[in-house]
Amino acid sequence: MSAKLAPRTLFTVASANKALPLVRAIVQDIVDLYSDVREREQRLNGMRRGSTGKAQQDDPYSEEVDQIRTELEKDVEKLEGFVEELAELGVEFKDPVMGLVDFPASMNGQEVYLCWKQGEPAVEYWHTHDAGFQGRQRIEEPAGEDTAS
Repeated sequence: MSAKLAPRTLFTVASANKALPLVRAIVQDIVDLYSDVREREQRLNGMRRGSTGKAQQDDPYSEEVDQIRTELEKDVEKLEGFVEELAELGVEFKDPVMGLVDFPASMNGQEVYLCWKQGEPAVEYWHTHDAGFQGRQRIEEPAGEDTAS
């Protein structure tokens, strides 16, 4: 499967913060659903380990396992849909536990990422492509176009 290649959107601090209410809502949906999916996957794996190896019709958990598996598949598709929504906005989803996203941007002629994670009030950090989250730096001052309303 190959992702659709759309023209790359470059954000300013202002445009990233303007998109943040929608991004925040989508990220919250991802974080919540991902946590739930992980919990159900662990429960399903526990059921599999507890299985006696008998034929499926003799397994009292087979219906529940099938139902959980079907629901998990649907929820994984929902997660993929949420990530696709972010991609359509031009935002790169990075981590479902922290709720981390990157907004492609340009700073001093260099392509960088404006970085936001769930719980932060605004997009206030950036990092180079190579540095990643560990290399985040606070945005010193907004670019001139960020002061416009």
